[in-house]
Amino acid sequence: MPLALLALAIGAFGIGTTEFVIMGLLPEVAGDFGVSIPTVGYLVTGYALGVMLGAPLMTVLGTRISRKRMLMLLMGLFIAGNLLSALAPSFGLMLTGRVVASLAHGAFFGIGSVVAADLVAPDKKAGAIALMFTGLTVANVVGVPLGTLVGQSIGWRVTFGIVAALGVVGLAGIARLVPDMPKAEGVRLRHELAALKNVQILLAMAMTVLGFGGVFAAITYIAPMMTHVTGFADGSVTWLLVLFGLGMVGGNLIGGRYADRALMPMLYLSLGALAVVLALFTLTAHNKIAAAVTIALIGALGFATVPPLQKRVLDQAHGAPTLASALNIGAFNLGNALSAWLGGLVIGAGLGYTAPNWVGAVLAASALVLAFVSAALERRDTRPGTVLAGPVPTERRTAVPH
Repeated sequence: MPLALLALAIGAFGIGTTEFVIMGLLPEVAGDFGVSIPTVGYLVTGYALGVMLGAPLMTVLGTRISRKRMLMLLMGLFIAGNLLSALAPSFGLMLTGRVVASLAHGAFFGIGSVVAADLVAPDKKAGAIALMFTGLTVANVVGVPLGTLVGQSIGWRVTFGIVAALGVVGLAGIARLVPDMPKAEGVRLRHELAALKNVQILLAMAMTVLGFGGVFAAITYIAPMMTHVTGFADGSVTWLLVLFGLGMVGGNLIGGRYADRALMPMLYLSLGALAVVLALFTLTAHNKIAAAVTIALIGALGFATVPPLQKRVLDQAHGAPTLASALNIGAFNLGNALSAWLGGLVIGAGLGYTAPNWVGAVLAASALVLAFVSAALERRDTRPGTVLAGPVPTERRTAVPH
């Protein structure tokens, strides 16, 4: 695998840390600003919506410059947003900082996925994408737990200051290691938009929204769930997030490996098992050992869906993958926002801190249904005599040194 993938993973590490660390600091931030837990949950929802909106916006703005330069500009935006969050004197300004940082997220992973796939042979694309996303998953093993510990011990503002520093390291890594890949020729914005007419791309994005939304329905409120229901001490949230992160790392690598061999079966297995585990979490949340195991499984099964879903979008988008890839990252975060909002609703309705687990189970099961629908449509369209839509114009690839 090319060394440039390390640079992408470094950037992903910083982005992953800021995305997930807030979940372990909800009580601290709520207490500092004097707002409720469901209200401070908008820091998760706002970030996710920013990713969803920023993914197409930043990708379109970056169509006129090289992918490397765009990745560097995105990391600069990420740094600015986290500095604003760290220094915010009010909840509103912190939410603004979260949104500013989130605008870089979708386009970074969308463009980064295309770059990673272009650096390797066709039969290694999902593996390369998974390696880039390893930075995101490792962030949950190292960055998020340490950030949570620092936030609980010294202050959450220090955590976001450190995250901004991680962004500087990511920016330097991209500048040093990623090859200067010229802007793709032969593809215009209309070609990128035309790819979105593909029903399979839209189904893959819907699976992304529902499947990963199932993960966030439970994990967004993990801190109050584990302390109020399971009986863990506040400090235990840190190592519980480590378990979630370890599950993410394993699931991401397994999903990347088997997506290159049997993509749809991998989706069936991961989404089906995820729905079952989320439903069981309503029961296992009352036992410390069972809850810890369940959290690791949610991380593993949730991230096992990431490489196959991202690869499916890239495959279906043919020669105009950049916008579709970025929009699929936005779809992950649309699912995050939807599930965080729904989780806050059921908690606010008095159903308890375990109620979001049922929300997650329903979302994951719905994603599984869409996976079967997608496969059925694909089989129908590949039957002899079926007239397929014309292919999206392919871009002229530029040779990249490995």
